[in-house]
Amino acid sequence: MKPLYLTAAILFAASGAAVAAPIESYTARLSAADHFNSAGERLTSAAAIIRQDRANLYVYGKGDDEDEGDSFFLDKGNRARLERMLNNGTFTDAARRAILNGTPLIHVEVYRDFINVTVESD
Repeated sequence: MKPLYLTAAILFAASGAAVAAPIESYTARLSAADHFNSAGERLTSAAAIIRQDRANLYVYGKGDDEDEGDSFFLDKGNRARLERMLNNGTFTDAARRAILNGTPLIHVEVYRDFINVTVESD
């Protein structure tokens, strides 16, 4: 009976690990241009700044040198989901402050229903 439980435990752990893997990830520099929307208004949330970074890259062709592409936020509908996904993911107050008050290099891991954002450097 022990081998059956062991096999079940291994399969469960393996399936959990597969679920935990990101769909994709990318790195991006959040420049001063990413802090303003297309109407020139200052953005007041970190999620809006990250979303604007993706719009600048894909819609306006104004990516920064350190911006990597991704296939997930290439889609406008997925960009619209970004704030909710960020609220469901891992995002520290320090990272939020760095994004709101600076131009950090960030790393984004995209999962099915959430994203994790970390600041790589300021």
